[in-house]
Amino acid sequence: METIRSDVAARESYGFTAEASERKSARELLVQHLGRCANRAGLSSGLKALTDYVSASHYLLVRHDVSPEAGLETVVASDWPFDMVRTISGAVIASQSRMSELDKCLGLLKPCFHHLADDVAVPKGTSREYCVIAFHVGRVRMSLLLLFPEHFILSQSKLRDVGVMTGYFASVCCQGAILRHDREMELTEREIECLYWIAEGKTSDEIAVILGISRNTINNYITSVMRKTATKTRSEAIAWAVRNSLV
Repeated sequence: METIRSDVAARESYGFTAEASERKSARELLVQHLGRCANRAGLSSGLKALTDYVSASHYLLVRHDVSPEAGLETVVASDWPFDMVRTISGAVIASQSRMSELDKCLGLLKPCFHHLADDVAVPKGTSREYCVIAFHVGRVRMSLLLLFPEHFILSQSKLRDVGVMTGYFASVCCQGAILRHDREMELTEREIECLYWIAEGKTSDEIAVILGISRNTINNYITSVMRKTATKTRSEAIAWAVRNSLV
């Protein structure tokens, strides 16, 4: 009975009457609600509805196309306590950057669970275990992080639903901002040339001879590439270029 009442309350929170709720499943009603929130202004409302659907208590949406040093610039939307966001967002981005390309692909839309460090203060009654679901919006990898009440039994099927629906929802709400960011971060022809020769195993000195410019200029191009692609090493930059069919 408690479950039935909570389901009705969740459905009514989407703006539907109890009578309408009897005729449609919670999943169908959630999809309709996300359709009404499908713009940048409705992002928080839609994420809150997704959070409620899986009975989570807090959401944090981050993007992985910026460096871990960017801090809060990685955060797209959140209702986590600010101190928690500041503590964990950089660590999440850093952990993703250490993953191999194969692991990143295998981890898409797969709920993964992690534990917060003991020195991280969590809201009262909230579990220290959190769930991460990764997905892509265009070429940008994003993750939804969910906190749950203590001792709550999770529904794996609902978590998978949330991963898929968050991916579609974020693609509608965030696509414009991501496309603008992509244009700002587009590589120049010279930077792509440098990536190509790095992939061929050439050193900065050798590339400088090939392109007829100084070694320092080559290094500046490579530094710019790594900044734009949020990579830390030449090998990571090559992997990014291969993934995006640039070399």
